[in-house]
Amino acid sequence: MTDRLFIEFHIIQSLPPNNMNRDDTGSPKTAVFGGVRRARVSSQAWKKATRDVFGSILDEEDLGTRTKYAVDLIAEQILHAAPEYSQDSVTMATDALEATGIQVKPDKNGRQTTGALFFISGAQSRDLANLAIESRNDGIPIEKKIARSILDVKKNASDNAVDIALFGRMVADAPDLNVDAACQVAHAISIHKADTEFDYYTAMDDLAPEDNAGAGMIGTIEFTSSVLYRYATIDVPHLKSNLGDSVEATARAVRAFAHAFITSMPTGKQNTFANRTLPAAVVVQTRSTQPVSLANAFEESIEPKGGKGRIQLACEALVDQEKMLDDAFGVAPLQTFAILGAPQTEALLNLGEKVSLSELENHLDQAVRAWSQE
Repeated sequence: MTDRLFIEFHIIQSLPPNNMNRDDTGSPKTAVFGGVRRARVSSQAWKKATRDVFGSILDEEDLGTRTKYAVDLIAEQILHAAPEYSQDSVTMATDALEATGIQVKPDKNGRQTTGALFFISGAQSRDLANLAIESRNDGIPIEKKIARSILDVKKNASDNAVDIALFGRMVADAPDLNVDAACQVAHAISIHKADTEFDYYTAMDDLAPEDNAGAGMIGTIEFTSSVLYRYATIDVPHLKSNLGDSVEATARAVRAFAHAFITSMPTGKQNTFANRTLPAAVVVQTRSTQPVSLANAFEESIEPKGGKGRIQLACEALVDQEKMLDDAFGVAPLQTFAILGAPQTEALLNLGEKVSLSELENHLDQAVRAWSQE
């Protein structure tokens, strides 16, 4: 088996007016790139959107929960397995979690909390619940070494969740329980200069007197529209290690990520703008060299010209950037697949094979299995 395999996602996606990822003032997020201000959607926003899609395509057992209330999750597992401990489930769950080295304290309402968000898999909360029940049944305190090993993916990676394996976990109380992410997701940026605009809106009072011609309320909301470049990469060997060296789990995780990342959309202000679109084009590549973002294809703002729109020019720029990098640095991909979701995207077929989303998932599944057998 070769040491390296990276799977990379390059997505061109056009968005109508939206404000799906806001800063602290309510404005759409931006970044300066190539000397001009671009629309931006943060990495965190799109990873959360991806995790939301996971819930519809993966089993609950394969997923983690990021929460301050991990004690409640463990207590629920205790109630399910041993309802006779209904009065003591929270205390037992607290003891089990504290045995791992995670600090627990009550919030202002008396609810047990970890203070900081903690990412825990369903299997881990179940195993801690079983450990708590065993301790209560035997009358023996929970052994900290055993409790800690349940959360330590280096020792018990088979219980890790797909989203924890992909996106990682940081545990301030116990750094040795950290999980290094196997997936990197870039901040999506527009391929062109993007301006922020203001929508002035009014709302009418349905029961206002007939002689009242004014609005019940008025306000403004900022929005932008853009064509985005989105990029992500998966370190397959790292993912496999995070999932207990299971090829089956790794292939399932890669398929799930491909489907979820490509089709997901952050939900900010969706009711206001209904800006849900699917990508105009997706290029997915496997490499054995190193991850290679193609963002520099858009260092110069892409503007319509010569009768060509931004999407067509973006696809042509991606092809040019990829081929120049391959020639200059010897980083040519092993395989390239292209999903064409809009007209004038055929230039991407110069990079690789045209596929549908379901076909792409099958190709990536096969690529992971083939790599594991080398």
